[in-house]
This record gives sequence, structure tokens and C-alpha cells, in this order.
Amino acid sequence: MIDKRFAPEVTQRLFTAVEEDDYVDAQVSLPPVIDLHCTPEIIQGNYALCLQFWEDGVKRRDLLQLTLKQAAGRELSEQERMQYKYMRARFKHLRFAQRLYLQRHYAGFIFGKTTVFLGRFQDGFRNQKKDAIAFYGRLLRFYLSAPAWAMLRYCLRHSRLASVDDFIAYRQGQIRLLKALVAKPLLTGREFHDVRKIISQQVSYYDTLRSIDPENREARQISRFLAAINGLMGDKHDEMVADDMENRLAYETPVALDEDIRQRLELLLTRFPL
Repeated sequence: MIDKRFAPEVTQRLFTAVEEDDYVDAQVSLPPVIDLHCTPEIIQGNYALCLQFWEDGVKRRDLLQLTLKQAAGRELSEQERMQYKYMRARFKHLRFAQRLYLQRHYAGFIFGKTTVFLGRFQDGFRNQKKDAIAFYGRLLRFYLSAPAWAMLRYCLRHSRLASVDDFIAYRQGQIRLLKALVAKPLLTGREFHDVRKIISQQVSYYDTLRSIDPENREARQISRFLAAINGLMGDKHDEMVADDMENRLAYETPVALDEDIRQRLELLLTRFPL
């Protein structure tokens, strides 16, 4: 099933869904109870689509050239920044897929590191931090080399998928962790990021689901609700990273969740069956 190929309109729907993952729609709520029903075919199909989405949109040489150009001190054009952004988004979506659908619920070492370094490199050039650009540029030169890439691709296609029971248990475990974090009056930067990762991972599931089955109204509804949380938290996280880089406020300083974010998270916790 990993070799399953989807029509171009399916991957285009997924691209559009991922593009909307930070759009805040105040009018969208949740169904009374979130249905956790799943099948082996859903797990197999979702992972196959996420893998195809990454393979179709990420070319090693193109990504390497972008990082080398920026690391050499030559600013990327607006078009090149968008190209980099879209490739990084496909990395992130496939990393969520690995955590959701693989038996180990863990991204491969090389793939996980590459995704993290792409993000930190992007933070560096967004905030014009030459040291970060140089450091992560050197790391990415290795992780985007042909030998590392070959190993990465092999691991993506030779991993065992989770069973339905394990998949549901993993999702419930993530929501229990979310519940414990939301119960805290203040969150460190790392804890805030952990909350956002859980939400981003859940929205990625429903984005993939509705891309394969555009008639699945519940999947669309849940994905739009989670995307609003993701967008609000993304804006806040960008502020936190910038404040830390400019030495205005340390990233690990505990802060309270914005009330809008907290209310949405608490509603999610009441609707998710544990």
C-alpha cells in the first residue's frame, strides 16, 4: 500500500489543506463527539499519500541549492523563500505521518533531524541571525548530501505501519498529554511548543483524510477547528522565537496561554473520547 499512487487532484487538495493550516476561522466548531473510528486501509492510504506528497514536492538538489545560497550570504528571493517554505511544509507533514502511522510512532533519525534543522535555518534567515544561518547551513549540507538522502528514502519505505488499536491508543495518549499541559497555569517555551506539535499532528491527520475523501464533512470540520488553534499558536511561537533571538525574553520563560487559545483547547478536550 505504500506504493499506492493518488491522482494529482488528491495531492493538490492536500497542498491546499496544508496551506490553510494556520487560517483562523472563528465560525468553525467541533462535532459533539470526535469519532475515532479507523481502518487499516485508512492508515495505509494516509501514509501513502503523505509519502507521495513529500516525494512529488521535495527535490534534494533544489533544496540543497537554496540552503547553500542563503548560507553563502546571498539572500533568497521572495520566490525562493516560498519554494523553501513549501518544501519544509512537506517535510513537516511527513514527519507527522511517521509519528501517527508508523508502529514506532517516531520519525526516522535522519528525516527528523533534517526537518528540525530546516526549521531552525529558516528561523535564522527570517531573523537575520548569521551565526544560526552558518551553523545550520553546515549541518544541512551533510543531511542533504546524496548518501544521507539515500538512507533517508530507504527508511521512509521500509517502516512497519501501526495497527488500528495502536494508532487510536497513540492519538488518545497525545490528547492525555495535551490535557496535562493545558492544566498548567503557565507554560515554558518547550511546553508551548509541545502543545502546538500535538495540535499540528492531529490537524495533519484530518487534512490527509479529507484530501482522500473530500465528502468527509466531519474531517473537514475538525481540521478547520484545529487549524485555527494551530494558526494562533504559530503566530505566538514566532513572537517567542524572535523575542529569544533578540534577547527580549528568554524562550523558556513561563507564560500563560492566551485565553482564546485556551478556550479552544479546552473545547477539544471535552469532545475527544479518552
